[in-house]
Amino acid sequence: MNQQKIIDDLNEIAKVDDDVKKALPVFGYPAPRIRPAGFETFLSTIVGQQISTEAAKAIMARIHLLLPNMQAHKLLKLPAGALREAGLSGRKVEYAEGLAEAIAGGALDVDGLATQNDSEAIASITALRGFGEWSAEIYLMFSLHRSDIFPANDLALQVALQKLKGLENRPSDKQAREIIEHWSPWRSAGSLFLWHYYRGAPT
Repeated sequence: MNQQKIIDDLNEIAKVDDDVKKALPVFGYPAPRIRPAGFETFLSTIVGQQISTEAAKAIMARIHLLLPNMQAHKLLKLPAGALREAGLSGRKVEYAEGLAEAIAGGALDVDGLATQNDSEAIASITALRGFGEWSAEIYLMFSLHRSDIFPANDLALQVALQKLKGLENRPSDKQAREIIEHWSPWRSAGSLFLWHYYRGAPT
């Protein structure tokens, strides 16, 4: 999603949601988040699980030294222990090798994800070990530029929605989806705004 698309979609949400309408002039429009589609982004998702952004960047930099041309079949040819030495846990090595095997063997058609609808693409991605619904939804938003995605189990989105709506308690993922159902078909822009709002909203 480019900046103009985000602006247009949030303006549409503001027409049907008074809380967003009031918050937009105060907090402004969020910037786009764009990640390239393909193997490297999937691999970086595995690397970044449950560690800091800084640590993930350092590990990815070491993996780039091992794989200057980032391709699935080349990861499978790395010497035993190379990914562990780069900083991946044993479990993440399993996930990374499983990802590479799925792509190299054709079980996951990365290019074909673009032709699938949202539900189909999420199902294809979550079939991989190490990839839950959140990871799949983030890929659809940032790499496939889908416009109606809402990662409802994201803690920051739930907290932001609680503040935006003045709720007594943080909504569950199911409750969050129900609260913003009327944002469809612009929920990706709404998600970006909630992350933006989360960083700037008063405590």
